[in-house]
Amino acid sequence: MNSIPQRFQKATRWADQRAEPLILLAITAAALLLFTANLGGVPLRDWDEGTVAGVAQDLAERPLEQWLYPTLHGEPYFNKPPLMHSLIALSFNAFGVNEWAARLPGALLSALGVPLLYLVGRELWPGRLTALLGSTVYLSLLPVVRHGRLAMLDGASTSFFLVTLLSLLRSRRHPRWGFGVGVGLSLMLLTKGVLGLLLGAIALAFILWDAPRVLRSPYAWVGVLLGLVPAASWYSLQGLRYGSEFWAVHLFDQSLERVWTAVERNQGPPWFYGVELLKLAWPWLLFLPMGLRLAWRDRWRSGGKLLLVWGIGYLGVISLMGTKLPWYVYPLYPPLALLVGVELKRLWENIDGYSAQLQPTVKYRRTLRLGLGLLAVIFWGGSIYFWVTGSSPLLAMSLLGIGLTLTAAQWQLSQRRPLFAPVLLWGLYVSLLAFVVSDQWVWELAEDYPVKPVAALINAHVPPEAKLLTSHPHRRPSLEFYSDRPVRPAAGPRLRRQWQRGAYLLVDQSLLQRPWAPARGVGQAADWVILAPPATNSAIQEK
Repeated sequence: MNSIPQRFQKATRWADQRAEPLILLAITAAALLLFTANLGGVPLRDWDEGTVAGVAQDLAERPLEQWLYPTLHGEPYFNKPPLMHSLIALSFNAFGVNEWAARLPGALLSALGVPLLYLVGRELWPGRLTALLGSTVYLSLLPVVRHGRLAMLDGASTSFFLVTLLSLLRSRRHPRWGFGVGVGLSLMLLTKGVLGLLLGAIALAFILWDAPRVLRSPYAWVGVLLGLVPAASWYSLQGLRYGSEFWAVHLFDQSLERVWTAVERNQGPPWFYGVELLKLAWPWLLFLPMGLRLAWRDRWRSGGKLLLVWGIGYLGVISLMGTKLPWYVYPLYPPLALLVGVELKRLWENIDGYSAQLQPTVKYRRTLRLGLGLLAVIFWGGSIYFWVTGSSPLLAMSLLGIGLTLTAAQWQLSQRRPLFAPVLLWGLYVSLLAFVVSDQWVWELAEDYPVKPVAALINAHVPPEAKLLTSHPHRRPSLEFYSDRPVRPAAGPRLRRQWQRGAYLLVDQSLLQRPWAPARGVGQAADWVILAPPATNSAIQEK
């Protein structure tokens, strides 16, 4: 008689053991598909994509032993360490110099953040539901997917921070995981420099609050120091080669100065990142206030401690910084997703609106239904607009999918069915997939002229060694990448002087009306014209 329960227990344990790898496999495959679909469908954008790809292009053309010292158009590049640039250079060597190869390494590393966040959640909460909901919320956030697919550094550095956190959480039981902490810190320091120090400080603050005994373990510290060897070695080599110039530019001009100064006029008020979240983090912001309340209630537990330290600490620091850039908020999305996951789990288990720990929340559920309904109306309207105008059928389909998803989730919630969460997650995933397959996912490309035709014009008419200036008011790193040369802006008398001294010019067609300019250029693409220097232009006209 006792054999049946024993067999049932064994079968349950067997299924439970098999569930973990299957979950990891499923969410990893879903993330890889969403992050890599149509990567090469649109050109690289300014600013970071063009710059990162340009540095990688320089590395790909140099011997491997020189990759420790990155350059941009032959000049030393001190802005960021070269880990991501080196991975992209390897991709260029394997797949050719193109958009797909430029974006692939960052997309793969960003996608790995999804299973890593799941594993972090498994360390913080009993059961799998909170971790699974939090990681899939992370996968369904538009800014996470969009920026993670770009040839930038933020998605990869956030995944490296998740490696650091996962190792730190496991080091509470096994000090040997301190090596993983050091490796994660090294990877961050070799990706975005000083950002690694900020995220490392957040990890340190958490462990001081949660398990300070880990810091008294010599085994853990030895592991951390060993893991930090790669980062320490690279920074030492830069100091030995470039001296104070490297430290001044890398640590001060490109990192610390951003704390109190708006570098390159990228400024904004302290609530800049709050507005950024309000623009792109829907519909999950509807669930965030209750998630914060639950984290505060559980602040004596590891999960509540980490979410409060990470979310409040990081948001506070970047909000006080002088330089404001939208992608600085990227490392804030994992704690936001986990906060939402905590609340979705509570709703799953208390769909009637009652909880043993909280007061009845029927009004709160009604607020959620109203919010989902309003968002559904907005997305339905956007879908209709793009269908009628015919400007982007795929974008209209994506918005239609989101509208249908929000409508279905609102109905499920009104029927007090916990399936509203899976419906919401699956519908957003499919809609995001339709969005990234369209040519609209890098919408910044519409802000300025297309660079690829102009780059082709430059490559056809300007010798590689010639100096090239442009009348455009600012640099276009993406243009410099596609033309494989620096294109510096200039105006007024300087533009004319440099042209008379032998420089080629890339100018707007209207500049041909100037008295000193020739009647026509040597080549034209859209509204942009190449002017050869006077001597060269005369020789061309004689021919």
